[in-house]
Amino acid sequence: MNSETKTKASKKKAAVLKSDTNGKLDQIFDLYPREEDSLIMILQEVQDRLNWLPPEALDRVADELNVPRARVQGVATFYRAFSLEPRGEKVIKVCLGTACHVRGAQILVDELERRLDLKVSHGCTKDGRFSLETVNCVGACAMAPAIVVNENYYANVKPDKLDKMLKKEQQS
Repeated sequence: MNSETKTKASKKKAAVLKSDTNGKLDQIFDLYPREEDSLIMILQEVQDRLNWLPPEALDRVADELNVPRARVQGVATFYRAFSLEPRGEKVIKVCLGTACHVRGAQILVDELERRLDLKVSHGCTKDGRFSLETVNCVGACAMAPAIVVNENYYANVKPDKLDKMLKKEQQS
C-alpha cells in the first residue's frame, strides 16, 4: 500500500470514528438540559461511553452548553476521575489506601507496570485492552490489598495471582 492510499484509508477511518463519536454525543445531549449545571454529568456520560474525554468531545460540550472551552477543560482536569488520555477497555485500579499499602499494594503496582509494559495513568497497553491507575481507596479494606478491574473486585491480591487475574479479564 503506497503512502497516498494509506492517507486516504486513515482519513476515512477518522471520519467514521468522528461520526460514531458525534452520534454518541448526540445521545448524551438528549439526556440533559443544555446548561452549565449539566457539565459534570455530561462529562461523566461522555467518559462512560468513550472511555476518555477526547479534545473534540470537550469542544462539543463547550459549544452545546454555551460555556467557555477553558471552563470545560478546567472541570475535566480538576477531577481525577476524568481521563484526557485514551484508556483501555479494562481499567485496572490498584488501591493504595492505608490497609492496602501496608499489605503490599505498591508491589502490585510495580508488577503490573512491568507485566503490562505500562506506567500508571499513562494511556493503555498497545492492544488497547488495559489501563493502569492507582486510587486512594476502593472501600474494601478487609480485602486488602484490593484491585478493581472495571466493576470486578479482586481481594487479597498477591503478585503470583496477577497472571490469573489478567487472563480472566482478557477472556471476559
